[in-house]
Amino acid sequence: MARVASTMLALGTPAPEFQLPDVVTGETISLASFADKTALLVMFICRHCPFVKHVQDELAAIGKDYQGKSLGIVAISANDVENYPEDAPNKLQEMAKELGFTFPLCYDESQTVAKTYTAACTPDFFLFDADRKLAYRGQLDESRPGNDKPVTGQDLRAAIDALLVGQPISADQKPSIGCNIKWKPGNAPDYFG
Repeated sequence: MARVASTMLALGTPAPEFQLPDVVTGETISLASFADKTALLVMFICRHCPFVKHVQDELAAIGKDYQGKSLGIVAISANDVENYPEDAPNKLQEMAKELGFTFPLCYDESQTVAKTYTAACTPDFFLFDADRKLAYRGQLDESRPGNDKPVTGQDLRAAIDALLVGQPISADQKPSIGCNIKWKPGNAPDYFG
C-alpha cells in the first residue's frame, strides 16, 4: 500500500473540462452537468484502495448530506483496469449501488481527466467555487487506515460549508493521502514522481 500525497494544484486554477460516462446511468457527465450549482466537488476514487475503503461510507454520507444544497459532486476512477480489475466500470457500478452514492461515478479510461486535474492519489479531492476556480484541494480529514482517528470528513465539510455561504476557505490545506492512481504502463504523468 504505497502512500502518495495530493499534488496540491494551485488555488484559483480553473476546473478542467471533462466528458465521462457515469458507470451507473451511462449518462455523459461534464462541467455543464453542474452549471446550476454554487460549488463543485470532484473526487478521484476507486474500489480497491484501502484508503478509499476507509472513507467510502463518509463519501456516501457527504453525497446524502449535501443533496439538497447547491453542491455538485462527481467521483471519477482512472485506474488501469487491466492490472486492477476490481476498479473496472462494472465493479464501480456495484460500489456506487452498494454505498448508495447520490452522485455520478465516472470512469476515465484514457486517464486524461486525472492528468488534467493533476490527480495523484485515491482519494483526491478538488473543490471549485461558483466560477469553477479551485478553492480547496486537501484531505477529507485526519483519519487514515490504522491511525485510530475517526472518519468525520471535517476538513472537506468545513471547506464545502464555507464555500456554500460565501465565506473564505483557509489556504492552509493539508494534502490528501492515499494509494497512487494506477497508471497504465507508460502513462504516468510528469508530476507523478
